[in-house]
Amino acid sequence: MKNKISLAQKLALFSDHWAPRTVATLNDYDIMIVKLLGQYTWHRHADTDELFLVLRGELEIELRDRSVTLGPGDLFVVPRGEEHRPHARHEVELLLIEPSGTPNSGDPETAAPRQWV
Repeated sequence: MKNKISLAQKLALFSDHWAPRTVATLNDYDIMIVKLLGQYTWHRHADTDELFLVLRGELEIELRDRSVTLGPGDLFVVPRGEEHRPHARHEVELLLIEPSGTPNSGDPETAAPRQWV
């Protein structure tokens, strides 16, 4: 990478929700940003943990045995295989770090296509 990346500038380039955008790669991982609004479906990632870092807004991550609420600057890792459902009452901006090619829905058939921004 030759230049710095402004996450705020990258986030200003799109408005759709639940469609992660890759901004950089680190070894075999994608560093992504995404905007969320509403409730996602229950899903799991069998082969990897999932990192959520809230940049703006408030995100609730429902797990089968509890809920975790995250605000700006908060980070949470959902362990591999654990079923979860993110929920954003108002728009949330997140940073995600996942192995390259990990489907956001946990299922390649229903996953949003990977895009760069």
